[in-house]
Amino acid sequence: MAVEVQQRALVTGGAGFLGSFLCERLIEDGRDVVCVDNFFTGRKQNIAHLMSNPNFEVLRHDVTIPLYLEVDEIYNLACPASPVHYQYDPVSTTKTSVHGAINMLGLAKRTKARIFQASTSEVYGDPLVHPQREDYWGHVNPIGPRSCYDEGKRCAETLFFDYWRQFQLKIKVARIFNTYGPRMRPDDGRVVSNFIVQALMGQPITIYGDGTQTRSFCYVDDLIDGFIAMMHSPADMTGPVNIGNPNEFTIGELAELVIELTNSRSEIVHKALPVNDPKQRQPDISLAKDALNWEPKVKLREGLVKTIAYFDGFLREKGAIGEDSAANLTSKRDERVS
Repeated sequence: MAVEVQQRALVTGGAGFLGSFLCERLIEDGRDVVCVDNFFTGRKQNIAHLMSNPNFEVLRHDVTIPLYLEVDEIYNLACPASPVHYQYDPVSTTKTSVHGAINMLGLAKRTKARIFQASTSEVYGDPLVHPQREDYWGHVNPIGPRSCYDEGKRCAETLFFDYWRQFQLKIKVARIFNTYGPRMRPDDGRVVSNFIVQALMGQPITIYGDGTQTRSFCYVDDLIDGFIAMMHSPADMTGPVNIGNPNEFTIGELAELVIELTNSRSEIVHKALPVNDPKQRQPDISLAKDALNWEPKVKLREGLVKTIAYFDGFLREKGAIGEDSAANLTSKRDERVS
C-alpha cells in the first residue's frame, strides 16, 4: 500500500509581513512548512501562533549562505522591501537578492523543486509606460539610492530565467505591487503604515511631494491568493506576472481616507519627494486574469479598516495611544463601515 507523502514547502523571509501570511496559508492547504528568516525585518510575533503546529518549523538562516534541505516547493521572499530597511545596508540588500537567488535556485535544481520568486514592481523603476505591463523593460537608475533593491530584484529575475533556459528549472516569477495589511511594521516607512500610525497617534501626516503621485494598493489576502495560483499554474506559466490591485489612487486620496477612517484630527504636511521615487504605479493584470484566473477582491476601504484595527491594537498594547482614544477610534470606524 502506497504511503502519501506530505508536500514540504520552504518559505524564505517567512517571518516577515507577507511570509507569515503565506506560511499560514500553506499549512491550511496541507503543506509541511519550513520558515527561514534571519530576522532583520521579520518578527517572531508574526509566526508565534504557528509555533505549536506540528507542520511548521523555523530556521534562523541568512539566504546569502547556502542551505541544504529536502523540499518540494520554494517560495523565495527573503529581502527587505521598504526603502527605510533596504537602504540601511544596501550592500547586504543586493547580496540578499542576488546571492539569495543563486542559493535558492541551486537548492531547487538539486531537489527538483518548483521555485517561486517574489519580484517587485520596482523593476519598472519610475515608469514611462502606464499602466505597467510585463513586457515593459522599465526605467531604472542603476546607481541611485534605490538601486540596491531595484537592480537586485532585476538581477534575480535574470538568474531565474537563465536557470529555466539552461537547466529547465520549474520557475515562477511574480512582480508584487504595493501591498498592505496587518503585521506591517510600524517603522517600515511605507505609505500605508506611515499614514495609519500618524493618524492614530494624532501626528501630522507626511506626504512626500505634492500628493498627486499614484499607487495601487493590494490587500495581503488577495496577494497570497495570487502567489498560490501562480505556484500551481501549468509548468509553461513561468511569468513574470504582475500581482497587484489595478485600482489607482493618489497619495493625497489615501491620506484623506485614512484620516476619515481613523476619525483623526491629524493635519497633512508636505516634504520633498525622495530621489527616484516613482510618480506612477499601476499594474496591468490582464495576464494574471487570463492565465491564473486571479484578480483582487478586497476594496481599499475594507482593507484599510482591517489594517487600522491591527495598528490600533498594536499601538494600544505598546502604550502609544490610550485606551479611551483607541476605543473611540474603533467605535467611529465601526460606525463608518456599518
